[in-house]
This record gives sequence, C-alpha cells and structure tokens, in this order.
Amino acid sequence: MKEAVLGRGYVELFPGSKGLRDTIYGVEIDFVLSGDFPGDGKPKPVAFPRPEEVAVPSGRYSVVKLETLIELKIASGMTAAHRLRDLADVIALIRARALPRELADKLNPWVRAGYFDLWEAAQSGRNDE
Repeated sequence: MKEAVLGRGYVELFPGSKGLRDTIYGVEIDFVLSGDFPGDGKPKPVAFPRPEEVAVPSGRYSVVKLETLIELKIASGMTAAHRLRDLADVIALIRARALPRELADKLNPWVRAGYFDLWEAAQSGRNDE
C-alpha cells in the first residue's frame, strides 16, 4: 500500500517509517498493522487485532470496540514513556462515559491493574478541573 502512494502526494515520515505525510496539507497518516504490538513494539499479551474481529457499527462507520481501544491504549502507555497521552486518553474516556470499575473484567488480564489505577485517578481528579 505505502509504495503505491509514495511520490504521489505522500512521503515517508522518516526513512523506513510505517507512517506517511500528505505533501499538500501536511497531514500525518499512521498505519497500524494487525499483529503488531502497541507502545514499545515488543511482544506482549495485547496486540493490534484484525479490524473485522473488533469492529462495531457506529452510524456510517465502524469503530473499534471500547474494551479493545482501552486495552491498546493502556498497553501502549505502560510500555512506552513517550505514549503517556494514551493513559490520559483512558482517564478521559472513563470520565466522559462514566465507565464502571467492573469494566476491567472485560479487559485482558495483563492491563487490568493499569485500568484500576486509571479508574481511581479519574475519580479523584474530577473536582480538580
């Protein structure tokens, strides 16, 4: 896919990158490949799934299941210091959707403790805003 568009309005973000940049608007495009691992890219119990296995309809589009999104974000933030925004995203999701603590039961056991920590942080920070 990438090779088909290079030089046709897209360039690599850096040599060997999976990402591209649109040369007209500067929009960056990140490709996520099923089977790859979030965060540091090293093997772990959470990997990027096949889209057809986690897609749920949402109007005109399909989106990833909430539980899967949370697993990926926690795994990413746990294993890569430069991905702390992923952990903040989970806190924001917990607050915005009033997600229950029990949602952890639906998550991969490898990220459950992280969810509990983020859930607690989401509760304690509500009055600080």
